[in-house]
Amino acid sequence: MNRAYFTAVLFLLINLSFAQTPSQKKSPPLTEATPQSVGISPERLKKLDAMLEESIKNDENPGLVALVARNGKIVYHTAKGSANASTGKAMTKDAIFRIASQTKAITSTAVMMLWEEGEFRLDDPISKFIPEFKNPRVLQNFRYGDTTFTAISANKEITIRHLLTHTSGLGYGVIDGDERMKMIYHKAGIIDLYTTENISIGDNIKKLAALPLHHNPGEKYTYSEGLDVLGYLIEIVSGMPFDRFLRIKLFDPLGMNDTWFYLPDAKADRLVKVQRKVDGKWENFPITFYDPQYPVSGAKRFFSGGAGLSSTAKDYATFLQMYLNGGELNGVRILSRKTIETMMKNQVGDLWGGAKHYGLAFGVVTGNGVADGGIGSEGTFDWGGYFNTQYFADPQEKIIGILMKQTSQTSGDQTGWKFRQMVFTLLDD
Repeated sequence: MNRAYFTAVLFLLINLSFAQTPSQKKSPPLTEATPQSVGISPERLKKLDAMLEESIKNDENPGLVALVARNGKIVYHTAKGSANASTGKAMTKDAIFRIASQTKAITSTAVMMLWEEGEFRLDDPISKFIPEFKNPRVLQNFRYGDTTFTAISANKEITIRHLLTHTSGLGYGVIDGDERMKMIYHKAGIIDLYTTENISIGDNIKKLAALPLHHNPGEKYTYSEGLDVLGYLIEIVSGMPFDRFLRIKLFDPLGMNDTWFYLPDAKADRLVKVQRKVDGKWENFPITFYDPQYPVSGAKRFFSGGAGLSSTAKDYATFLQMYLNGGELNGVRILSRKTIETMMKNQVGDLWGGAKHYGLAFGVVTGNGVADGGIGSEGTFDWGGYFNTQYFADPQEKIIGILMKQTSQTSGDQTGWKFRQMVFTLLDD
């Protein structure tokens, strides 16, 4: 048996061993249909389209892709404006966007897939798998002059549940709300978003584990790099690189062929440029604490579970449709519907309040949110990304809304709330 044949067989066996289970249920993949066929008003859809068109005409946005689906049918999918300020390249429906924090729900899904296989319990300490997190400490005193600090022992260990719910006490570096944490993370060389540098997620997480926490685990909701830690957990538990795990276990089974940490060369020209407005004109974003050339260049080793993926509107809608189907799509079972039920429950108590609670992967609309209006039924789940991408999915109405943009340091854009509010006026059944 030659080496190439042996490698091919081994690769096939690994893929088969990690393949998702078939389901007795077989919901079809997302396909296009007329609005009327799924109880959507075509006249009101025209009003939504006109609103987005006006935002481009008024220069509130350089470009966008929007998608609305109901009952597994895409009834609206449009591309408007430009994908590249320097060339004026037109936006296309298959444009690829850096989805930043929309990565988090995908990472959380992967965590729960391993949980379903009995690999861990949600309240297991993370130090059981990443020993560097043993005996966490909480920031006590900080000196601005030299960024030195003192810390005291936390009153409990960080658990997997804490990491899923942003209650671990970890921070988020550059985008952290605490200036002290920004300075501590910067000094330690922590990567917050993604990088083109030659570093692995494991290297980053081990440095992160040595730093102080904002607060004792479980005491507050603090948006954090917890999902990056869980990306590394997935590598440890599965024995596979995180990107490979997602490809085999989630993306390939769902047909999410345009969702990647690093884009294949053949897809690179579909990546939308990050754009900002300077002196009244849109320009491509320069290199700052992140490199806008990600995800098409660099070492391609860093798989950020909190912010690293790029995707299309249709791919992300496919992911959300799997949730609306109770964890299944096209005859492939990704999660149990009981697991999803757990994921949607309030996991943070009164640490969040008002319009939404926080589950294990999403913000979830509460009765108060329904009363506020314009954000969907109770149980609608959502999140967004750093570069102005957003999504929501309503399990009661079986409706999905996705609005993809790629902007930073902008103001005056009202399309986010308008899009969501107007999607829920489309219902006509």
